[in-house]
Amino acid sequence: MKIKRVVAVYYSATGNTRRVVLNLAKQISEALGVASEEMNYAPPAVREKHYTFSAEDLVLFATPVYAGRVPNKMLPFVESGFSGGDALAVPVIIFGNRNFDNGLIELRNLLEQNGFHTIAAAAVATSHVFSDVIAPGRPDEADWAVLNRFAGDVASRVKALAEYPAPVEVPGDNPPTVYYTPLGVDGKPSMFLKAKPQTHEGMCDGCGLCVEACPMAAISEEDPTQVPGTCIKCQACVKICPTEAKYFADENFLSHVKMLELNYTARKEPQVFF
Repeated sequence: MKIKRVVAVYYSATGNTRRVVLNLAKQISEALGVASEEMNYAPPAVREKHYTFSAEDLVLFATPVYAGRVPNKMLPFVESGFSGGDALAVPVIIFGNRNFDNGLIELRNLLEQNGFHTIAAAAVATSHVFSDVIAPGRPDEADWAVLNRFAGDVASRVKALAEYPAPVEVPGDNPPTVYYTPLGVDGKPSMFLKAKPQTHEGMCDGCGLCVEACPMAAISEEDPTQVPGTCIKCQACVKICPTEAKYFADENFLSHVKMLELNYTARKEPQVFF
């Protein structure tokens, strides 16, 4: 099939997803000899528009999983913000070394419903945004080797396609149902939906970087130490703060992080599907 543009569409609050999908887009676009573009829909303003693609596009659509699914606060936009127009698509799921559960099949289904034709897919383990000891440095050299081969195989598949294929086969419940329930160190459900970032006293210099980074526009512009809006625990504010002023103190959240650190440091390999 003739493709004239590769587009990386992604939600990336802290940069892990962006790094993976842009690397894939760069290699695939170079192999196809076409231009590449990118769109991060983490900023709320980006989600105020509708985006339309065409049969001459190849879209790499990437998102991290939250509780094993497409992030529920981004789900309405993924459902209604895009028209595929018969574009080819590659769903890419990023997960923090626990599991991607039903995230990949959910994203594949959404893309197909929106008029895309999925031809390949990938699930990639990266460092966990909750903890520096879960998959630190991932993706690493071994991961990139897998992803580089995947990019080359995707480009070859695009060149060889003469007609639209059936949706790519990926693991997961179809249709997806439940979300993963976070657990604490005691093995019991650990609910922290209302947890919000705190600010170390005297450490915030008012630079406003956290305000700009928050995908939910939850942090006060007038006083960045205050979070009146909905927090989705994405860690964007924590990661971007130059003075390391932001942190989470909720006991249930910290118990869940500890559980992850105790049980999910063993390496999970990237998985690719055609």
